[in-house]
Amino acid sequence: MEKAEGRNQTLIMEFILLGFGDIGEFQPLLFLLFLAIYLVTLSGNLLIVALVVVDSRLHVPMYFLLGNLSCVEICYTSTFLPRLLASLLTGDRTISVKGCLVQLYFFGALSSTECLLLTAMSYDRYLAICHPLRYAALMNGPVCGQLVAGSWTSSSLSCSIVIIFLLQSTFCDAKEIDYFFCDFSPVVKVSCGDTRTLQLVTSIISNTGALVPFLLILTSYICIIVTILKIPSTTGRRKAFSTCSSHLIVLTVFYGAVITVYVFPTANTPKILRKIFSVFYTVLTPMINPVIYSLRNKEVNDAFRKAVLKLAALRHRHKL
Repeated sequence: MEKAEGRNQTLIMEFILLGFGDIGEFQPLLFLLFLAIYLVTLSGNLLIVALVVVDSRLHVPMYFLLGNLSCVEICYTSTFLPRLLASLLTGDRTISVKGCLVQLYFFGALSSTECLLLTAMSYDRYLAICHPLRYAALMNGPVCGQLVAGSWTSSSLSCSIVIIFLLQSTFCDAKEIDYFFCDFSPVVKVSCGDTRTLQLVTSIISNTGALVPFLLILTSYICIIVTILKIPSTTGRRKAFSTCSSHLIVLTVFYGAVITVYVFPTANTPKILRKIFSVFYTVLTPMINPVIYSLRNKEVNDAFRKAVLKLAALRHRHKL
């Protein structure tokens, strides 16, 4: 075996993801639970994407951004849930170091992309409510394309910087990661090198990537609320607020989950509680988002109803 240079520590080539610990007879139940969540997440988000592509009434900036958000959710859950399901099914908890870093990269890049897309959607709602007459000129196809491309590109580049620094780390002796996927903090804890520079760079990138979008979203919604309150009629205020209510709920769920996972926990917080918080953030949030947009959005509901009626008509015609 290879030896770490100048040290009596054995370099490792794979990690063991401890997941939820030794759950014994509950393992099949947990497998079925996560499988059901994964299938519902895929179905819900694929449905949103299909409706946005097929229904011409949804060919507007807000739904273009929503379709991209659903694509991110699909990729995001597929980054770690299939691996978790395989682990629960076979009992094999090992993952190669390279595989772990790839999972970490995609998790970070997709999380950041989701945050930036939610920011772009806030900007879209700001323009629609605060500048309705200029909305078509300010939020057109090219602008939407630039917002989406910028979200994906900047997220990929920022996470690439972190991974480049992380690739210079060495992992010795400690193979066990007490988590159910390769997140940054659990991976850094098993590094046997000096990680101060890595942690500083990551802290700067992650704090900037979280704070700037949050402030932009906050500013957008302050302007939106001020504009809505200026509308004289109750009906007008209700109608204006209804156009951004779904997005506001998704934002609340997203940032609530992020704060619960990464801000609230302390050194004294039980590990199992942290894992439960993480499950809500990583697994349940992508499943909830399509439900929120489906239940609270008239255009999406109408598009879904129209698609169902079309399928029913085609099936009836085929029988005849």
